[in-house]
Amino acid sequence: MQKKDTTTLSMSNTFSDRIRLPFNFETSKMLEEAKALQLDNFEYYNVIPLRSPAHLVDNSLPFPPPAEDYADGSWTNWLDTPALEKSPYLTQVIDFFKEHTTVTLVRLLRLAPHSVVKEHTDPTLGLEIEKSVIRLTIPILNNENVTFYLNNTPVFMNPGECWYMRLTDPHKVVNNGDEERINLTVDIIPNEWIRQIITQSEQNTN
Repeated sequence: MQKKDTTTLSMSNTFSDRIRLPFNFETSKMLEEAKALQLDNFEYYNVIPLRSPAHLVDNSLPFPPPAEDYADGSWTNWLDTPALEKSPYLTQVIDFFKEHTTVTLVRLLRLAPHSVVKEHTDPTLGLEIEKSVIRLTIPILNNENVTFYLNNTPVFMNPGECWYMRLTDPHKVVNNGDEERINLTVDIIPNEWIRQIITQSEQNTN
């Protein structure tokens, strides 16, 4: 496992609230594997864990000791779940990020048709936070009637793209379509590699 970068950002060094990163993944492969994992019907919202705290994946492992701060994911070890182990292409996607940084929580997030995720904030999901993880979002299944709002402004994300969004800011999702929406979210502990990628990506779009 790569050593955690403890570099922090000053509050004056802020990024845009949405930045598309220079990674693209094969939507058809991700969708095929995501569909294969959808064993249960659901209403409104469904989460399929692909990488979780170790004691939740292997119940023979002890609970981690109490931590004063759970913000950056360092309070426990993280393991791939059986769902990810059944999904070779999704494993490749996650392994790409593992090569460069520490990957914590990974999930497939499903939002049912004609459903809304109400506006909220995630206090530890922003690069400007001194101790945090950041969440990368990769849309898998989308339609023109799905809108992700960040700071009351739509973020237009295409399937297969990879986005950093500052989720410490208010955000919500509206699915007015007749089909579910599926996103892959990858939480990572920020290090110099991802900071450089985000910085360069922001500069390229300005």
